[in-house]
Amino acid sequence: MAESSIPGTPAAGEAAAASAPAPVPAPAAASGPAGPDGGPAARPRIAPWLLLYTFGRLAIAVALIALIWLVGLPGFPALLFGLLLSMPIAYLVLRPVHDRLTEALAARSVARRTAKEDLRARLEGGEPAE
Repeated sequence: MAESSIPGTPAAGEAAAASAPAPVPAPAAASGPAGPDGGPAARPRIAPWLLLYTFGRLAIAVALIALIWLVGLPGFPALLFGLLLSMPIAYLVLRPVHDRLTEALAARSVARRTAKEDLRARLEGGEPAE
């Protein structure tokens, strides 16, 4: 267990290195959360992941419906079975894309919440939250 589950606390092997004072990072810009380089974070791109996930789901459903039609199940039942079977298959196949989309949506939510808090603080005449 080399990693600590509590953010900001050192792992067991890092206890000696943590005794030295760490440099204090510069405060983040008032426009939003800090990025990996310490500057303001760029807004996460959601559209490419959303499009990839949507078209992936549609492609899997169309392929399964076509396969079921070729096997011999007619019309509407083939459509229903194809859609039903496409759900678990898309869940397994598109898992990495779904995870990236979820991360981007969460990052966008944090950025919007921070911007909203900063705006409220500026409107009240206080300092922006960090």
